[in-house]
Amino acid sequence: MTRDRILGTFGIVVVLVVVLGAVFAATQGVEIVQDPKAVLQALVSGSDEAANPGDTTRQVFTVRSGEPAASIGERLQADGLIKNALGFRLMAEKMGVAGGLATGDYELSPSMKPSEILDVLASGKTKLGPLITIPEGWRAEQIAERVSANGIGTPEEFMALVQAGKSDSPLLASRPAGASLEGYLSPDSYRTDAKTTPESLEKRMVAEFDAKFTPDMAKKAAALNMTVNQIVTLASIIEREALIPSERPLMAGVFYNRLREGMKLDTDPTVQYAVASTDPASRRQYGWWKTDLSVQDLAIDSPYNTYKYPGLPPDPICSPGLASLQAALDPTPSDYFYFVAKPDGSHAFAKTLEEHNANVAKYRK
Repeated sequence: MTRDRILGTFGIVVVLVVVLGAVFAATQGVEIVQDPKAVLQALVSGSDEAANPGDTTRQVFTVRSGEPAASIGERLQADGLIKNALGFRLMAEKMGVAGGLATGDYELSPSMKPSEILDVLASGKTKLGPLITIPEGWRAEQIAERVSANGIGTPEEFMALVQAGKSDSPLLASRPAGASLEGYLSPDSYRTDAKTTPESLEKRMVAEFDAKFTPDMAKKAAALNMTVNQIVTLASIIEREALIPSERPLMAGVFYNRLREGMKLDTDPTVQYAVASTDPASRRQYGWWKTDLSVQDLAIDSPYNTYKYPGLPPDPICSPGLASLQAALDPTPSDYFYFVAKPDGSHAFAKTLEEHNANVAKYRK
């Protein structure tokens, strides 16, 4: 046997010893002590291939707290997400993320390469949860119910946070003492994940309001001699009253006219809010917004009853959208003091009580 053949045979044996040693070490949970470059060359070269490139089916894979890369690789292989557990572990070490794979639930597929899976696990971007959409004009209890329906806490947990009213935002500083976060849970769509909690989602909603209510809007509120809380309260009423977007600024102008003259606002949504807040029986029968208010409803003794008390209610009655906030900040000047809903959802505006009564008779037969 020649010298070159002897050396070649010896080299093969060395590689086999290194490979078998690495496999044994991995199965025993022992750190690999061989030259990582040699092992990577033997095992990882060309191994960054998807287990099944054509299978894009998403499955949830959970990384346990403190779980090492070796264990993660073995379970990924068992689930059909990678081909080679040892190659996965070595790749994790080569990328410098073996000790930094974050705990959590992840959405992975067999079509992903091992390097792509490692990027996801190292990023901590856990699986996406439901997209929770909060419509404009909902009160906090409705929001709490939707949050809970999407698997994030209970309505009681969310409402406890709302009622606590805690916020570091300067924009919320004008609220009365002890006020809740009603009105400041910005209507929007919120992407959730496995780490989303009632508290983190509530904070995101308030932060979203904070981002939408710009410094320029705060200046406009001050120019109107209105606090931010008063603007949000007025906008919440407009949100519940207006079905036609173009009517919002004109409706805002009507409310400003009445406020300036010391008149009661006489607006149904504030009574609806008061009734649902204080009468469980009515809430069970009619929901959070009772459409047809009775004489008894209109006489309810509540600071939110604008048929009984002049001026704005103490707090918002729902979460207004940006358009209603802008309407409250940029009202359309007019001589109107009254409006009544038409069957098509638009409103008939009037300058005098006589005109208004005629409109009521016409549209509320």
